[in-house]
Amino acid sequence: MSTALVRPRSGKIIGGVCAALAARFGLPKFLVRLGFVIFGLVGVGELAYIVLWILIPKAPA
Repeated sequence: MSTALVRPRSGKIIGGVCAALAARFGLPKFLVRLGFVIFGLVGVGELAYIVLWILIPKAPA
């Protein structure tokens, strides 16, 4: 576990949720994004992304 769970100000595509999770757990960003796409096809990915976008704080400037 490398860093605190915060949404980065750079290296993000939409809200930075996948980038934050990837940095926190030491995973490649594309794997986390792929996971959200797969979960989105099942119907829970979008809801999970929105909830995490609200809950994960933005990194300080």
